[in-house]
Amino acid sequence: MNHYFYQCFDCASRFSIEEIEPVFQYLCPRCGKAEKNQPLKGVLWVEYDYEKLKRELSRGEFLNLACGEFWHYPRLWPLDFREEKGRIILRDVTEQQLNRIRLNTHPLLENKIDERPIMFFDDTRNPTLSYKDRASIIVAVKALQMGIDEIAAASTGNAGSSLAGICARLGLKAHLFVPGTIPRAKRLQIQSFGAKIYLVQGDYDQAFDLSLEISKKKGWYNRNTAYNPLTIEGKKSAAYDIFIAGGGKVPDIILVPVGDGVIVSGMFKGFWELRQLGWIEKLPRLIAVQSEGSDALVRYLGTGQFEYRPASTAADSICAGAPRNLYMAAHAVKESNGKAVAVSDDEILQAQKLLAQQTGLLVEPAAAATLAGYQKLKSKRMIPGSQPGVLLMMTGNGLKDVESLNNWNPMPDARTAAEWKKEKEHNI
Repeated sequence: MNHYFYQCFDCASRFSIEEIEPVFQYLCPRCGKAEKNQPLKGVLWVEYDYEKLKRELSRGEFLNLACGEFWHYPRLWPLDFREEKGRIILRDVTEQQLNRIRLNTHPLLENKIDERPIMFFDDTRNPTLSYKDRASIIVAVKALQMGIDEIAAASTGNAGSSLAGICARLGLKAHLFVPGTIPRAKRLQIQSFGAKIYLVQGDYDQAFDLSLEISKKKGWYNRNTAYNPLTIEGKKSAAYDIFIAGGGKVPDIILVPVGDGVIVSGMFKGFWELRQLGWIEKLPRLIAVQSEGSDALVRYLGTGQFEYRPASTAADSICAGAPRNLYMAAHAVKESNGKAVAVSDDEILQAQKLLAQQTGLLVEPAAAATLAGYQKLKSKRMIPGSQPGVLLMMTGNGLKDVESLNNWNPMPDARTAAEWKKEKEHNI
């Protein structure tokens, strides 16, 4: 059932499913390039017949769906499905398998920071505790449908642990290429899921290039972010979940952590599709938040030119010197009337502490960057200081990077029970 096609983001050429999927074609066959230390050229964008979808899908019925269960609306995914007794069913995927990969069904949380109300999108409770599950799930389901049982990817940690965990749940084998600086917790998570891990003496950009070379040689399906267009598709699901959880309303402003640029691109696509369907009137403003040590998108939006610089930041999940989806991410920010902001590692770690102690959300530094960005823009009066329409994306659990927590949690003194009983002296 050919209900979608591929279009090149750069040259706008269109391609059928048969020209892309059976031959493992990831980038545009005409202009696609994956060059060392450069953003990808010819990233593919999946499109559907939105006029037909308007007739087939009901806004009211869509809003009655549960968050985190993408299989209830397969017409909006590049997946095979069939209709059976009035039900739409994904091919070659069992109900038991789908139940194993359900995402967080209640992602929207309202809380307060310094007594000001603010909304959070919490993806720290997904199957492997991060937003990356949204992409890994779609890629893994596609692999099942294509009869593929081995998937490879490069990762700073979260995409790797996500792919490893999702593959373990679905009976697939994962191969992960990661930089030697990967946080220990993420490395252990990958290994514990039984995936094959390849520790690269270098940065994420080197791991990315190596994964492409080896996966092509071995014939493995590649999940690399942006390189595989289904990663962008998977990450658009957050826009749908925001729409469903909000009862058809979407925020005015969403702050998104940005490394490779696929989350912000995917979210833009999801909201763009909701507008194509006539279900929302305008796009939320997407605010891209980066670390000062990994700010390629901020610089690109300022100059219009990409200049490679090695990246270094405590927020490893958004550490990318050459953001692979830079151009689509920049498009997402500009088309949504958004902006990009860079924050320091100190600001990120302070935000991480604030989130944990004032909201009970323990998130990794990359997720905390959105609060740091919000505070920075608010102090400059570039966004409202208190507005119910502001949403912060919480994209990864804090236990994925326990080393960062050591920065603001010193080891407490150990004393005997008798010493602690001296209440006056030790101020218990």
